[in-house]
Amino acid sequence: MAKGMLHFTEGGVPYKGNVHKMKDGSIHTGKIHTKSSKPVVHFKDLSATAKNTAGQKMAVTLSKGKM
Repeated sequence: MAKGMLHFTEGGVPYKGNVHKMKDGSIHTGKIHTKSSKPVVHFKDLSATAKNTAGQKMAVTLSKGKM
């Protein structure tokens, strides 16, 4: 996994936190896998709708100086 790569929920919400890679190559939240781990993806893998959501959320975050 590329260090510093942004991850997003499938809905396009930016995710900051630990992630781990599963044997099938998918990326999930958390340092290790638990029942509460959720899948996350890279921006390029989001749907068009989720990319719009992600872009809007990142713009708001950047305007607040938090990214």
